[in-house]
Amino acid sequence: VYSDVDYPDDAYLIFGREDKGLNEDLLYENPERCVRIPMRSDLRSLNLSNSAAIAVYEVLRQWNFPDLSREGQLTKYRWQKEG
Repeated sequence: VYSDVDYPDDAYLIFGREDKGLNEDLLYENPERCVRIPMRSDLRSLNLSNSAAIAVYEVLRQWNFPDLSREGQLTKYRWQKEG
């Protein structure tokens, strides 16, 4: 499962085409490098952009979201810090 893997700093994520996925020979020859996003058994696959977002954010989460802001503002209101 994609969230059970520790992604090193030099990790690469590779996604196949939306209509075909990755070549099965490549997957078969590299089982230790393949990860799966859990999904319902009656579905064939997730949309490619959704799959990429899930995987990329897991890697970024493990890397403590480098260069990403953890704060933001609403357009109509301002958050007030307590204390």
